[in-house]
Amino acid sequence: MGDIFSSLALVVVGIAIFVAVLGALYWLASQLPEPWRERARTAVFIGPGIILLLGLVIPALLNFRFSFLDRDEEWYGFGNYRDIFTNDNNIKVLANTLWWGILVTGVSTVIGITIARFADRMRGEPFAKALIFLPTAISMVGAGIIWNFVYSPKEYGLLNSMLRLLPGEQETKFFLQDPKLFGIQSNYVPGLNTILIMVVIIWIQAGFATVVISAALKGVPDDLVEAAKIDGATDRQAFYKVVLPYIKGTIITVATTVVIAVLKIFDIIQTMGKGGSFGTSTMANEMYEQAFPQDNEGLGAAWAVLLFVAVAPIVFVNARNQRAMREGR
Repeated sequence: MGDIFSSLALVVVGIAIFVAVLGALYWLASQLPEPWRERARTAVFIGPGIILLLGLVIPALLNFRFSFLDRDEEWYGFGNYRDIFTNDNNIKVLANTLWWGILVTGVSTVIGITIARFADRMRGEPFAKALIFLPTAISMVGAGIIWNFVYSPKEYGLLNSMLRLLPGEQETKFFLQDPKLFGIQSNYVPGLNTILIMVVIIWIQAGFATVVISAALKGVPDDLVEAAKIDGATDRQAFYKVVLPYIKGTIITVATTVVIAVLKIFDIIQTMGKGGSFGTSTMANEMYEQAFPQDNEGLGAAWAVLLFVAVAPIVFVNARNQRAMREGR
């Protein structure tokens, strides 16, 4: 207990020193004449964030250097990248990640739009949206444990129990160990186990999409919809021709946020995919598996670089969309 209290005291003292230094800098900034005063105040608050961000540059450069080394930390050149795009197991990882980005993002966004539209202004709307949003509050590990019980081949597995209610003798299904999809097993096609894990993330992300898009729908001016109906548009036509274009920026924000989260998916693969076994691994999971359990830091670093390359343009699109939304107000 003494060690715990010592650690807590150290944290409290550190925070107090940080706040004191920040306050002193803010007071000094307030003594400057305009226009430097406001600029200095802004710098005081964004300065710590910028310093922390710059502190990540050196580890990032070291990671980039490691990506050119082999398992024994000998120079390997672009060998790790070549292995990623030529090895069958690595191609499966790339394909899985692509399918995750397409299916989870697309389905979650469509479900969010659909539920937001039909739940808008309905009786009990807050309660319904609270239930829909509830899975978003569950951690990925917690969700993985819950859904492991659903897919379990044991007697308490919910899905297998439902199959046993069907006529005839039903054999036990090992859902999370099935790498085939409708009998097809390919490096370019996700297995049934991967699809079933995607269902969990869709279950989580659909609530987030619903709440955000629903808030955007409430911001659509009633005059626009009424004008469209006066011109002869039906409710459906007004929604697709007027409402959706009006909230396009919000939909892009939701889609890019979900796809970034999906590209970094790791914990649910560890929880449900047994660390990427049976062809369920993704880029973020493979980065960890290669760098730590398999002690191949070079290949793990190469996966990290590719993950950054995949996320960067999506972040750019999101930032550009946010700027366009601000300018359009």
